[in-house]
Amino acid sequence: MKSFSVLAGVSSQPYVATIPGSKSYTNRALVLAAQRLGTTVVKNALICDDTLYLAQALDKFDGLTVRREGRDFVVTRSAQNLGAPNEPLFVGGAGTPARLLLSFAVTANGETTITGNTRLCERPMGDLLNTFDQIGIKYRCLSRPGCLPVTISGGRPTSSRWSINGGVSSQFVTSLLLFAAQQQDLAQVDVTVTGEMVSRSYIGMTVAMMRDCGIEVAHDGDRHFEITPARPKSAQITIEVDASGMSYPLTAAAITGSTVTIPGIGRHSVQGDVGLVEAYRRMGCRTTLEEDRIILTGGSLQGIDIDMDTMPDVVLSLAIAATQARSPTRIRNIGNLRVKECDRIAAIANELGRLGIKVEDGPDWLVIHPGQPKRRAEIHTYDDHRVAMAFSLLGLLYDGLTLDDYECVSKSFPDYWNEMTRFIAHHRTVVEQPLAVHIN
Repeated sequence: MKSFSVLAGVSSQPYVATIPGSKSYTNRALVLAAQRLGTTVVKNALICDDTLYLAQALDKFDGLTVRREGRDFVVTRSAQNLGAPNEPLFVGGAGTPARLLLSFAVTANGETTITGNTRLCERPMGDLLNTFDQIGIKYRCLSRPGCLPVTISGGRPTSSRWSINGGVSSQFVTSLLLFAAQQQDLAQVDVTVTGEMVSRSYIGMTVAMMRDCGIEVAHDGDRHFEITPARPKSAQITIEVDASGMSYPLTAAAITGSTVTIPGIGRHSVQGDVGLVEAYRRMGCRTTLEEDRIILTGGSLQGIDIDMDTMPDVVLSLAIAATQARSPTRIRNIGNLRVKECDRIAAIANELGRLGIKVEDGPDWLVIHPGQPKRRAEIHTYDDHRVAMAFSLLGLLYDGLTLDDYECVSKSFPDYWNEMTRFIAHHRTVVEQPLAVHIN
């Protein structure tokens, strides 16, 4: 059992957080490295369940090896044309790796089967598969239409003009853009996004990384992309600090009135989740964005009305902070949270509701009312790392909260509990009180 004490006071000195590399960057970097001939080092990678699943899957392609060296991945491609793996690729609950692998597998000779855990096999893959139908890529859904497990047949697209629905997940668009870069028998690939484009900041991240690796991408907003296929040129890809992961120490500071410094990320980051810093400024925190660090000091919080389409992975963090505000907070444009590792809109509404905190929810919105837990409760984490980490932060303020699963944080932040321990140890005014969070 791990346990933490209620934070009774805070240090006047800023806490310097240790945040791992970005999961989103690491997943994209692994695929870009796998597209390049020779050896490519992915530096300062996030080593977590999702990235390990992707690395292990890529390593099973004939002509490709991926090994971990400390905090780095070393990817070596020895063949122009890869061979399909001789066994199914199991990626657990890793949605981004699954969607990236569906496209990557098309470039391998033979058939590749991609599968995952029960929840992942329920999550939608149909938009990407519909694009495959349009461009002549063969595949078979082995259980339900539009869902994993899927067997992909290697082949070449029959057209250089592709379209993809952007209304469910930006990961489909990212998968297709990376796939387009591999079509070196085509002079150019045009990708058009139809429908609403959700989480568009992640597409900006993908385009920036492709350009950094020497792949030409021209685009007209987030609706039309022109890719000049080429192998990446960069022999090293360095991963930025994870903006999603930094949301937890930022939120801890916001709700305790303390100061936290996040080194390794700054004002020029293209990660959409950096927008949480501005959200907390609006709520009453003092914030500073420098070239290579972010500083936040918590204050008296007020509710806000906010569109979080560009930063969906930090919605739960902000929702927890909103419980400590003086007025309600409305969070809009977050419908894609219903098809994440769990239905995160339902999760935050259910679990705060069981604590006696009022929450209103709709198809793509939440209203969080200020409140304190009125009862002890075991928080259901739904095997979702972000639910576990977000709700653990209430344990800095209130006694009697229990998480039914603490190990699920390994999906994106394996050192999370040590980081929380360091945060508490830094504040030497913590006193011995009844335990706030019991993690069974």
